[in-house]
Amino acid sequence: MSTRRKGTAAPPNMRCSISILSLQNGEVDPAVKALEARQDEIMRKLYELKAAVEGLAKTVTTPDADLDVTVSSSFSSQSSGITNFKGTTDLDALLGKDLGALRDIVINANPAQPPLSLLVLHGLLCQRYRVLSTVHVHSSVSNVPPQLVSCLGPRHADSYARHMFQLGFTLIWKDVPKVQMKFSVRNMCPIEGEANVARFLFKLLAPYPSDPAAATTVDSWLDMAFFQLAEGSPKERAAVLRALNSALGRGPWLSGAEFSLADVACYCCLLQSGSTSSAPANVQQWIKSCENLGHFSPAKRLLQ
Repeated sequence: MSTRRKGTAAPPNMRCSISILSLQNGEVDPAVKALEARQDEIMRKLYELKAAVEGLAKTVTTPDADLDVTVSSSFSSQSSGITNFKGTTDLDALLGKDLGALRDIVINANPAQPPLSLLVLHGLLCQRYRVLSTVHVHSSVSNVPPQLVSCLGPRHADSYARHMFQLGFTLIWKDVPKVQMKFSVRNMCPIEGEANVARFLFKLLAPYPSDPAAATTVDSWLDMAFFQLAEGSPKERAAVLRALNSALGRGPWLSGAEFSLADVACYCCLLQSGSTSSAPANVQQWIKSCENLGHFSPAKRLLQ
């Protein structure tokens, strides 16, 4: 007859047998009830541990692991001049509870077309959360300029302790036709296009306007920025500049009284298109207002 060492929890397949034996005399042995309760607690802890291990596996293994040059530049800043967005965001509510794991955002971008708006949003995220940021260079590209390799700032002193951060921001310079973002490798399809990635990141900073008309206005500016300012013909750029000038004649920011994603997108695309010097008066004043906030310094440095 086999014996079980004292203090060892009963295996799951023994629980039913224990319960049956304890009921043969019409009553449950208190020791058996205690053993079952202990087994339930052990199983609960095992499920929590399993979830934590799966989350950690997600954060330490990126979907683009074939990197022949890796440069870590972990950065978490709490800079002055924080932009106060209306409303607050709850990471658990927005991204789901992730036991024991850093919420890792992985972005692939082509160094020939740096996503300036994402660098600005990265800086804003660092003001709101503890962000562990890392830059990698994929084997599909070569001769990446030093300013791109260090675009997320210097290495953070606590970068070895991932549990101290709330978000992971991993930027991979790679030969891709458009910006790609992966958040949850298992549960989420990749997001493509700088505008769509920018929408995702901005929602971590502030809720999108609840008013449908206001939300549509922001989306409209994003489309004009990325499809007409960044990729359009000179005629299309001129049309957007006229629209910007008209809108900024009615208020300090593109979506009204508050700085928003529309301002981030239009400023970055205007900067990248080289149209800032020829912009009309209201747009010139708005450019100065954007630059006074200090959020756009990383984007400007990349183009210098």
